[in-house]
Formats: sequence, C-alpha cells, structure tokens
Amino acid sequence: MRISTQQIFDGGAARMGDVQTALAKLQQQIDSGRRMLSPSDDPVAAARALEIAQSQSINAQYADNRTQVKNALGLVDGSLSGVTDLLQEIRSAVVSADNPTFTDSTRAALATELTARFQSMLNLANATDGSGNYLFAGFQSDTRPFVETATGANYQGDAGQQLVQVDTSRQMAMSNSGQSVFQGGGQDIFQTLKDLIGLLQTPVATPAAQTALTSGLATGLTSIDLALTNISTVRASVGTRMQEIQSLDNAGSSRDIQYSAALSDIQDLDYTKALTQLSLQQTALEAAQQSFVKTANLSLFNYI
Repeated sequence: MRISTQQIFDGGAARMGDVQTALAKLQQQIDSGRRMLSPSDDPVAAARALEIAQSQSINAQYADNRTQVKNALGLVDGSLSGVTDLLQEIRSAVVSADNPTFTDSTRAALATELTARFQSMLNLANATDGSGNYLFAGFQSDTRPFVETATGANYQGDAGQQLVQVDTSRQMAMSNSGQSVFQGGGQDIFQTLKDLIGLLQTPVATPAAQTALTSGLATGLTSIDLALTNISTVRASVGTRMQEIQSLDNAGSSRDIQYSAALSDIQDLDYTKALTQLSLQQTALEAAQQSFVKTANLSLFNYI
C-alpha cells in the first residue's frame, strides 16, 4: 500500500489537532477546578452529582424552614414571657386588694390599674410577627385574633396550628392558637380580668359586700393561677420545639457537609494529577509538532 505525502500530512495534522483538543480541555478543567465540564464527560457520575445536589437543595430548604419556625417561636416565647410577667403583676394587685383597710377609691384605683393591664394583655394576644401576621390566630393569621367585649374578649381565630416541614419526616407548629393560650386550662384570662375590674369598682358598704369581695378575689386568684400554669405549659412546649429545631439544625449542617464532600469527590479536579497530565500533554504536543515538521519536509527532492 502506497502512502502519499498528503496522507502523511493529514495524519500529522489530525494527531496535533487531537493533542491540542485534549490540552485545551485539560486547561479548562484546571481553570474551572472541575473534572466534569459536561455530563457527557462521565454520565454516571453526572447523574449521581445531580442526585446529591438535589438532596442538598432540599436540605437547604429545610434549613430555611427551620429558621422561619425558630424566629416565629422566639416571638411567641417573648410574648408569653410578657404574659407571665403581667399575670404576676395582676396577681400581686389582687392579693393586695383583699385588705379591709382599703377604701372604695383605693380599690377603684386598682381597677384602673387592671384596666391598663387588660389592654397590655390584649396587645400581647394580638401580637404579630412584624409582617402583619398574627401569632395567635391559628390558620387565620391575617385576622386580629382577640376583640374586646364588655365581659372579656372574643376569639376571632381558629384552633389550627400552622405546620412547617422542618426535616424529611418532621413537621412543626410555628405557634399555638390564641384560644388554647389565653382561654385554655380551665380559665379565660380576659373574662377573669373583666370580672376583677368590675368587682373592684363595686362599693363595699356592708359585711355581705365585703364577703362577696373576698370570695370574688379568691375566685380571681384561682383563675390567675390556672392561667399561669397554662402559660407555663405552653412555654414548655415552645421551648421543647426550639430545642428540637437546634438538634435538627445540627443534623442538617452535618448532612450539608457530607453532601458537599460527596459532590467534591465526584466533580472536583485532582490538581496534582491534572498538572502532571498537562505537562505530559504539552510534551506530546511539542513532539507531534516536531514530528510533523520533519515529515512534512520529506520529499524525493531531498534525495536529488
């Protein structure tokens, strides 16, 4: 078989083209730090990388959800802390009111004080998350949950709890319904306060009236203690959820590190190996170029 000068030329050019292409790809890999520049480089590894990246993305979404729940629970706990402080203040005022030396005007002043406490309690019950969503309205987060009435307050929300997916198999409530917080545990904070205010505004002119006052104050104290117990129970539930969120955050962070490491193993370039290959490819290209020049200069005229 006779090999023409053109065939020799074409073969040498193709060889140099292949080496240059491989060299250019290797340079791209080094510049990007990635072993795979396209899925076709390693279809199996690319599919696995996509699967891991999707899992990491879902894990990141759970982390964002946990942050949302954590912030909401923090606001709830802050409001409940304020409710506890108010109830303690109200309790002290009620205890002091059962004093036989107090006059009607003294008790009226206490009633005025409790009226202010009532408004403060109502404000806490109608607290928002800063974006206009009410914390204690259940699913009706855009509805003001409590509206004052002559005998206390009516609840306008519902008994629902907004659940957020915080991990693969875990949903968590962002709050508790206002009804369970302020009107649960066998008492109604707002009705109790209205009853106490009315009791303190009633003149005490007879022994029977004094007895009614003492009895009413005792009933009020019982309701306040029930409210404190109920609030304490709700706060314990909130605290437990916040602790669980922290544990889930720690686990989620560990998973994210594992996902990143797995992606790195699949995608990242081994620089030491790549630089060695680059040196070899450059040497191969130089050799191919020199061989091509020598071959291209061969002809019968060199021998005449």
